[in-house]
Formats: sequence, C-alpha cells, structure tokens
Amino acid sequence: MTPRLPLDKIQPVSKIGPILAELKGLRKKSVMTNGCFDLIHPGHVRYLIRARSQGDLLLVALNSDSSVKLVKGTGRPIFPVQERCEIVASLQCVDLVTVFEEETPARLIRSLLPDVLVKGGDWPLDRIVGRAEVEEAGGRVISIPFEEGYSSTMLIEKIHKSTSLVRTPPE
Repeated sequence: MTPRLPLDKIQPVSKIGPILAELKGLRKKSVMTNGCFDLIHPGHVRYLIRARSQGDLLLVALNSDSSVKLVKGTGRPIFPVQERCEIVASLQCVDLVTVFEEETPARLIRSLLPDVLVKGGDWPLDRIVGRAEVEEAGGRVISIPFEEGYSSTMLIEKIHKSTSLVRTPPE
C-alpha cells in the first residue's frame, strides 16, 4: 500500500487567509516562515521544529521554481516546487505549505499578517522582509540561530565535487 501524501497540507495562497483568520478567531497563534527548502537537511528540520514551537500552526511559504532561480541562480532548484511542497508537508511540525511566485514573500506576508514571522539567524532582524508590517499589526518577528555546517548550497557543491572525482572506466 502506498503511503498517503500530505497533500491536504498544501494549499494555494487564496485558501491560507481564511484558515489563519479562523485560527485567530480561536485565539491561536499562526507562525510563518519561508524559503526555498531545496535539499532538506537536518538544519532545516531543526529550524522548522523551533519555528513551530512559537505558535499553534506553522505555515511554510516556498519559493516557486522561477523564484528559486532568481534567488539561487541557474541549476536550482534541484527539486521542482511540487516535490519540495510534498517533502516539507510531510514533516510533522509543518501544518500548511503554500507557494509564492515573487523573489520575496513581501506581498504574501502583508496579506496574511501572521502572529509570528520566523527567519533563520543568517537574516539580521532589520533585513527580514515583512518585519515592519507584522510588528505594526502587533505580531512578533523572530530570528532563529543558524545551524552551522548545514547548507543546501554547500551540499550541492560537495556532491558536484565528489562526482567530478569519479572517473569513468575505459571501455
């Protein structure tokens, strides 16, 4: 039997607003973070668990494929957005996953105004997109310390380096 994919966690942006409004009505806190999440590693998992601990529901907004290319350059993403959505949604700490097309989630954050906005420690508070809007609406912005030694870009470079060392035997 094939395991059931967590597709119900993956929602279009248009469905997220009403879900967060209902949560607010129940006096529950929404937490939002965003990123490419291309090649999930232990640093990502630990980060998402810590983000989820800041409220009652964790929404992860993923960069679309074209957005990842703008941010990370050619050759990225490794996994297409639908597969990245499935991977992130499969994590127990993640409640909702959506996708944004722009280079940054500024418009999405302005429209949703989560109670808590979380980014990794590699982002200084004054550079976190959406910070002003979330704080003006009474929310909090949190920077979670970066997990040293974990980076999707570093893993991709390591894979490229190790595969370039492998020689094809002569025929």
